[in-house]
Amino acid sequence: MIKRLLQEKIETSLKSYPVVSIIGPRQAGKTTLAGIIKTRIKKRAVYLDLELPSDYNKLHDAELYLSQFKDALVIIDEIQRLPSLFPLLRALVDQHRVGGRFLILGSASPDLLKHASESLAGRIIYHELTPFIIKETGYESVKQLWLRGGFPKSYLSENNGESLAWREAFIKTYLEMDIPQLGIHVPSAQLRRFWTMLAHSHGTLWNASNIAGSMGLSAPTVRKYLDILEDTFIIRQLQPYYANIKKRLIKAPKVYIRDSGLLHALLGLGNFEDLQSHPSLGSSWEGFVIEQIIGIIPDNWQAFFYRTSAGTEVDLLLINSRKEAIAVEIKYSSSPAISKGFRTAYEDLSCKKGFIVYPGEESYPMGKNIVALSLKDISQIMRRD
Repeated sequence: MIKRLLQEKIETSLKSYPVVSIIGPRQAGKTTLAGIIKTRIKKRAVYLDLELPSDYNKLHDAELYLSQFKDALVIIDEIQRLPSLFPLLRALVDQHRVGGRFLILGSASPDLLKHASESLAGRIIYHELTPFIIKETGYESVKQLWLRGGFPKSYLSENNGESLAWREAFIKTYLEMDIPQLGIHVPSAQLRRFWTMLAHSHGTLWNASNIAGSMGLSAPTVRKYLDILEDTFIIRQLQPYYANIKKRLIKAPKVYIRDSGLLHALLGLGNFEDLQSHPSLGSSWEGFVIEQIIGIIPDNWQAFFYRTSAGTEVDLLLINSRKEAIAVEIKYSSSPAISKGFRTAYEDLSCKKGFIVYPGEESYPMGKNIVALSLKDISQIMRRD
């Protein structure tokens, strides 16, 4: 069993918040984590899986059923299947407001489930559970994590062939079953084609017109497809950082497929040798590293990228609530160098420190407050000097 970094945060939140939500993609381990938490809390816990008809039917008269558990923790899995529950949860919480009344698990973002954010405002805290990250699996298996991605059943498969088969099945199920269950009606073949196009442009600037033209669709339609994938935790739109400097800045987001294993499945890469010889090797490494870093930054930090029209660029810019900046460049090279564009951006933004993350084993200084960083030392990025 791989311990999830989020476990302690959720257990702490259950002491203070009436409703705690674990959100994240399907098959990321939300149910397993909830089961562990259920065994650790010091109160009665009731578990409902809304994908089971027997549990779904218990909520035919939800108020009557849930009212009997006011002193217990009620865990509701796949809450997005019954969004009409949210106003009732608010009413039940307001009648008896104590910490740890409901733990709800969902595979859609609060933006997609607007009922949740509107009905439970001030009563709920969200925690996003991602697939495994290197901080959880350990550096020794970094190649396996990068190739297969972090979905538990993919990462823990007996071999690469089984892992790839699982990911291909996941993509098929996601398109043909999960999306329609959210009330989103998009032809699965068309969404699959769009998703594959994103895989081939992984880590590049979003250009709706180009993709729309290639698919014979309108720009608003492909924008809708992008939002669907983001709201279900499949892609990340890394937003540009707007600095108050006298330079023309790029304003389009960069788009990444969040799980490297899904990226490789869409590109047809079944083993590490395939990956090493593929043109997307560098962009795959970049997206993988970005997810590892975002997975460990504290809540008061935000992630952006920075690029000017003149080519000055930072792959990942971390900004905290005090506007302190950390610049991160990501290179798949055994001998990384500081580019002129990175150094210029570092100075433009008055960065506190900078890192060049590369696939080597050793971390070492490259200049004033700039370090070549091995992925095994990734926690150094957030270390206080």
